[in-house]
Amino acid sequence: MTSLRRSVLALVAGVLLVAGCGDDNNSGSSPAARANPVDRAFARQMTAHHQSAVQMAQIAQRRGSSAFVKRLADDIVRTQTAEISTLRDSDRRLKAAGVSVGSLGVPEHMMGMDDDPASLKTAKAFDRAFLKMMIPHHEGAIEMTNAEHEKGKDPQLKTLAQKITTAQQREIAEMRNHLDDRGGRRMDGPTDDHGAEHPG
Repeated sequence: MTSLRRSVLALVAGVLLVAGCGDDNNSGSSPAARANPVDRAFARQMTAHHQSAVQMAQIAQRRGSSAFVKRLADDIVRTQTAEISTLRDSDRRLKAAGVSVGSLGVPEHMMGMDDDPASLKTAKAFDRAFLKMMIPHHEGAIEMTNAEHEKGKDPQLKTLAQKITTAQQREIAEMRNHLDDRGGRRMDGPTDDHGAEHPG
């Protein structure tokens, strides 16, 4: 009886050991197990998208006239430059883990990058032109983060996508409010480089 008991205990211990090893192997601890090609597509395409926003914001730092636009430009340069670094690190990490580059599935016309940022260098009524270009650009970023939320798997990138969504939704609301405060349709009239309205 004692011998049988020892055999049963040994068998149970062996089963538990195998189960434990199985948990380690399937825990998803490796980067490749917790990511997919959509994640790499997001990291790469959002890097390019952020670079475009930073380029626009750097022009606004020089040409913006209102305190709001200058503050917004400073925030975009600071936060999105840091996010570009994170996105590049993530892309390198996933590449090293053997994750291929897939498709984010967001059409180009929905990414808000149809306008040429360089046109801001000579834009009249600069503040309004900047906001009118940055709003759809932010909306395009949200389309991209939505795709990452829905189809991506990498925890770090999904967390970053949520951060981007929250920040850019807030900034879109602020930009629209600023345009409304400045007169909405009135701002469509002739203005000079400082946003001062010319008599009609």
